[in-house]
Amino acid sequence: MIHDVDESIRGLIRREVDDHGDVEVVFDAPTKEWAARRNTPTIDVYLYDVREDMRRRQAGLVDLHGEDGRTNARRQPPRFFKLSYLLTAWTQRPEDEHRLLSSLLSCFMRHDALPVDVQVGTLADHDLPLPLSLAIPPPEDRALSDVWSALGGELKPSLDLVVVLPWDLDRAEPTAPPVTAKPVIQMPDPVAGRGLPPRPPLPTPPAAARAATKASKAAKAKAG
Repeated sequence: MIHDVDESIRGLIRREVDDHGDVEVVFDAPTKEWAARRNTPTIDVYLYDVREDMRRRQAGLVDLHGEDGRTNARRQPPRFFKLSYLLTAWTQRPEDEHRLLSSLLSCFMRHDALPVDVQVGTLADHDLPLPLSLAIPPPEDRALSDVWSALGGELKPSLDLVVVLPWDLDRAEPTAPPVTAKPVIQMPDPVAGRGLPPRPPLPTPPAAARAATKASKAAKAKAG
């Protein structure tokens, strides 16, 4: 599904950043060796980090319903992953690179999510907009300067694009069939010698006992 996100991003850029002539859109790591081979205007969309968005993780199970509206299976909710892309522009002049970056900024700022009409592959089957954010400072453990250091390239202007991708775990379990018959309750007789012992008589409260004794004495006196 990640490659489908790549192609969807490519389609959005080609559709909305079209005023700069023939610009190539690639997904290569912007290393020194790669940059040295660039001889055409290029927008590089480099995927440099994938991590789960723990704030979106859900607990419990999701009911799946059949055509009759009854629950026929349950599955775990999808997990959500943040795909972080480093967007850079490569031309012969810094001014042209800045124009490309400006167009990219306008392109993604017009959308709070990756539009459904540019999604391809399995993404198009789900018909769900994918949330995205642009140029938000990354967390402390993911500094862009560290990314450039790991690539061995020189720091240059870039945009940090994050796309949130739901990932279906495909772990559905069928439920039991619906109950269609009336319940039958059976209570077999206890086996001889294994039944519960009889309950002892409840103790008589003191006040009731005194009243009963007094009544008994009165009855005896009257009879005598």
